[in-house]
Amino acid sequence: MNYRILFVCLGNICRSPAGENIFRHRIQRTEWKDRLFIDSAGTIGFHKGKQPDARMTKTLRSRLIPVTGTSRPLTAEDLEEFDLILTMDDENYRDTIALDPSGKHHTKVRRFTDFSKNYEDSYIPDPYYGGQEGFEHVANLIEDGAEGLLEFIEQEMSVGE
Repeated sequence: MNYRILFVCLGNICRSPAGENIFRHRIQRTEWKDRLFIDSAGTIGFHKGKQPDARMTKTLRSRLIPVTGTSRPLTAEDLEEFDLILTMDDENYRDTIALDPSGKHHTKVRRFTDFSKNYEDSYIPDPYYGGQEGFEHVANLIEDGAEGLLEFIEQEMSVGE
């Protein structure tokens, strides 16, 4: 069984690429690395084709996390194709489920902070208009949530076998 995970934020240049790259890096040490497809998208297409924000790239590389990907807009087809869609805040959540008016795929859409283990933040804040400390905070939140997400995926994959 293969499992497809999509990280979603507003512009797909800060938070969702951080989620994609941190989680991809995290699973490299697991038995699931070849069975998971990980991607990211934004609820707006303003940055389509652009690389992740240079400040987020710097933050991740300082943690020895490779950074790949280009921005793309979220589509209704993503709700069909992905098994789990993780939004970074409530606005991203609302915009994502709005692409599925029938509600058929709403159970696939979750808030990324649902997987947090050590932080109580209810959303991943957008660091775009702030300083470097915001990017560090976002990376910390996502690294933490990646651990909880991996536990969830391990349960999902075990049940599917």
